[in-house]
Amino acid sequence: MRSSKAMTTPLRMLIAASTALVCAAAAGFAAEPRERRTFAPLALPTPLDPEKVALGRMLFSDPILSRRTSISCASCHDLGQGGTVRLPRTRGDDDNEHRFNAPTVYNVALNSVLGWQGAFKSLEALNEKTLLDPGLMGADWSLLTARLLRSPGYSSWFKRIYKRPPDKAGLLDALATFQRSLITPNARFDRYLRGDEDALTRAELEGLTIFMGYGCASCHQGMNLGGNMLQKFGIFPPRPASGPDHDRAEPQSDPRPELDEGLFRVPSLRNVAVTGPYFHDGRVESLPQAVSIMGERQLGRSLSAAETAAIVAFLNTLTGEYDGRKLKPAGPPPVAVDNR
Repeated sequence: MRSSKAMTTPLRMLIAASTALVCAAAAGFAAEPRERRTFAPLALPTPLDPEKVALGRMLFSDPILSRRTSISCASCHDLGQGGTVRLPRTRGDDDNEHRFNAPTVYNVALNSVLGWQGAFKSLEALNEKTLLDPGLMGADWSLLTARLLRSPGYSSWFKRIYKRPPDKAGLLDALATFQRSLITPNARFDRYLRGDEDALTRAELEGLTIFMGYGCASCHQGMNLGGNMLQKFGIFPPRPASGPDHDRAEPQSDPRPELDEGLFRVPSLRNVAVTGPYFHDGRVESLPQAVSIMGERQLGRSLSAAETAAIVAFLNTLTGEYDGRKLKPAGPPPVAVDNR
């Protein structure tokens, strides 16, 4: 039998080698830029059934899905306007104003929690709620399936894809499949994350540094820079709207102050420069003002004008492409007309 002393040398060599490997791995991890450990470049979805995508796209834009055939999904989620619309809150089929701002539908499949209050875990569940809610589409399943059955085009399309007449499962699957296709890759920030050091300007990199250093990335992280947790809005109280920064202060006439202290899904910041107005109630049209408010309410910081501008410069690098074209800002918000 070998003595314990004889066994010591190879054991020590093994421990030393293992320690060296661990240290090397740790050193490699530390050498990786912090932002490339916090975020990930946007990846295209796995291949989707093109026929289901086409059917879902048609249904998404068809008012046949609302009770009075007055609105479609695209009425609130316009793909030409950042996947939303330039209104603080949209109106449902009953013509009443929605409780929340319409979030962008782009990259929605990358969110792990859905809806402003995070009540849904799947696109199918969220779509069903949207279709049946009296304040949204206001329909019911018997109405929807009857309408689709009466449509020769839809009826044959469903039978070809799903091998059965239009039904709840097929409709929800088609809508969700189309929504999973709404990925916007190739933002300049994605190029930077993939190693293109020239993709961002010095000012944009400064904004990224502030964004990371002040803790914004604690909630807005991952591939979608958000969309995977709930957070309280208004950790710190708003400052008074007075003094030299009055123009950047949070509006004091909040129409729904009872919502402010609740938990909300942290929105994705993908394409944020083209998806205003901002917050759960659409209270702010300006992205710099939204950034300033986030500094005050979530971080307890009064951001300087230079810091705000730098963060906004970084956020502008998050705009991606859809159908091979970079998303563009929507036109100005509609002007209210008094017809009295």
